[in-house]
Amino acid sequence: MSDPRITPSIFTRGAVDLGALRSAAPTPARPATGAPAGTPAAPVPGGGGAVTVIDVTEATFQSEVLERSLTTPVVVDFWAEWCQPCKQLSPVLERLAIEGGGAWVLAKIDVDANPRLAQMFRVQGIPMVYAVVGGQPVDAFSGVVPEAQLRQWLDAVLKAGGVEVSTSEDPRMAEADDALMVGDLDAAEQAYRKILAEAPADKAAEAGLAHVTLARRVSGADPGSALAAAEANPDDVDAQLLAADIEVLSGQAEQAYARLVAVVRRTAGDERERTRQHLVSLFTIAGPDDPAVAGARRALASALF
Repeated sequence: MSDPRITPSIFTRGAVDLGALRSAAPTPARPATGAPAGTPAAPVPGGGGAVTVIDVTEATFQSEVLERSLTTPVVVDFWAEWCQPCKQLSPVLERLAIEGGGAWVLAKIDVDANPRLAQMFRVQGIPMVYAVVGGQPVDAFSGVVPEAQLRQWLDAVLKAGGVEVSTSEDPRMAEADDALMVGDLDAAEQAYRKILAEAPADKAAEAGLAHVTLARRVSGADPGSALAAAEANPDDVDAQLLAADIEVLSGQAEQAYARLVAVVRRTAGDERERTRQHLVSLFTIAGPDDPAVAGARRALASALF
C-alpha cells in the first residue's frame, strides 16, 4: 500500500476511454448547496461569479469536463444519494471548490443517473474522485480522505494543471506526511512524535500518528478474507477490529464505527475496553469535526451507559 492514509488510486493512465462520448450542449451549472440543475453555479464571494461546482450528465460531459479541463483543472466527484460516505466527502469538496475561487471546478456526477459515465471510468465503489487536466484523467482516489490530505491532493492537481499554488505548509508535517505516503512508517512515526513533543495538541500530527498505527495493523491482511472472517465470526473481537480497520481504509468509516459499537454492546470487561479504545483511535484519524464521528460518539456513549 503506497499511501496508508488514502485508498490506493485505481487510476491507470489510458484506461478511461473519453473518446466514447459525443459532444452535446451544456446545461446550466448548480450551486454547491445541492439545488437542482438549471440554477446558476455556486458564486464565489467577491469572486465575480466564477464557476466552482456543477452537475454533469453524459450529455454535458464533453463540454463541462473535457473542454473545460483544457483551461481549468476539473475534479469529478462520482456520488449517489444513498451513499453515506459521499455525504461526508462531497460537502468538503464543494467547500474547497468555492474556497478555490474558480482555480478548479468540481463536477458532480450521479452514478445512478449516469451509469455509462461510471462504467467508462470503471467506478466500482463510491465516492470515487478523478482529476481531469488537459482533457485527460491524471489521478484518482476512492473513499473518504481527511481534509488535510485532500488539500494536498488538490494542490498536486492544480500544479499538474499549471496553476501556481502557494502554501504555508509546516515543513515538519510535510516530512512526516511524505514518509507516510511512501510507506516508511518508522520515519513517519518518528516525525509525527517529534511534532507532538513540541505541540501536544496538534490534531494533524495526532491523525497522522493514528494513520501509522492503522497501517501497521492492516499490513499483510487480505481485505476480502478479513471481512469474510468477521462476517462468519461476529463474536471474534480480533476479526471485528481488523474488519473495521479495513472498512476505514476503504472509505466506509461509518460502517466501521457501527461495527465496533455493536461489539461494545455485545462484550464486557477487557474485550469491551479494548474495542472502545480501538474505536476511539479510528475517530482520531477522521478528526473531531467529522459528522460521522459525532454520531458514532453518541452511539458509543449509549452502548457504554
